[in-house]
Amino acid sequence: MDVGLTVGDSLERLERTVPGFEFAELSIGDGTDVDDIDADRLETILTDARADLCVHLPFKQVIVTPVHQINDAIVDYLGTLLEWAGSVGAEKAVLHGTARNPHDTDLRPLFADQLTAIATAADDADVELVVENVGHQKRGFPLTVLGDIARETETAVCFDVGHAYMEDGNDGVDRFCSRYSDLVSHLHVHDARSRGDTHLPIGAGEVDYDIVTEHLAGFDGTVAVEVFTDDVPLLRDTARRTRAALEPES
Repeated sequence: MDVGLTVGDSLERLERTVPGFEFAELSIGDGTDVDDIDADRLETILTDARADLCVHLPFKQVIVTPVHQINDAIVDYLGTLLEWAGSVGAEKAVLHGTARNPHDTDLRPLFADQLTAIATAADDADVELVVENVGHQKRGFPLTVLGDIARETETAVCFDVGHAYMEDGNDGVDRFCSRYSDLVSHLHVHDARSRGDTHLPIGAGEVDYDIVTEHLAGFDGTVAVEVFTDDVPLLRDTARRTRAALEPES
């Protein structure tokens, strides 16, 4: 298991915080021209930190609409970003599971088609696509719907523990893990509170990480600490708690 760190779209933050982690997850901001990202500096920072790279595709870009021409353009756009991600050595690319209206059941087969096309573009770029649960957000597919479509399309999952809690509490974390843990290749870990606080250090919120241990102990994928702070001791403490939850005792 490799434990890394989400760093947003800032190379400065990456440089300050990633040493000691095994990879960085760099966000490609909405509307970003990847030619404007300093790839040489990115490579130098990662080499100095002895860290690998994952990327997060744009947060606000929905994946499916009722309009086929727009859907084709979305695939082309994300394909360009995935090609860049492959060129800088990214191992995985995180994609939010979203739709213009995720409760429109007619869009679900189209979403499956979109996922398949985007995953093919990722394969061509030698990057693994992982689709992330964001059902707590307006445009995110509900947990079970996302899990079913991921299984149908054989798409790997980025399971965001805090997002699942925000959508349906610890019961939601338990149900998803009990049904779809075999699909999970990448984890986002952080804590959350039902009043709306999220992306907290593990231990500062209400997520029961014993549930994660029950279903995912021995996990051998990648785990990104997604705590919204630049306080390195706090980030490292969440990484330590993550390892305690997921790595079997020797």
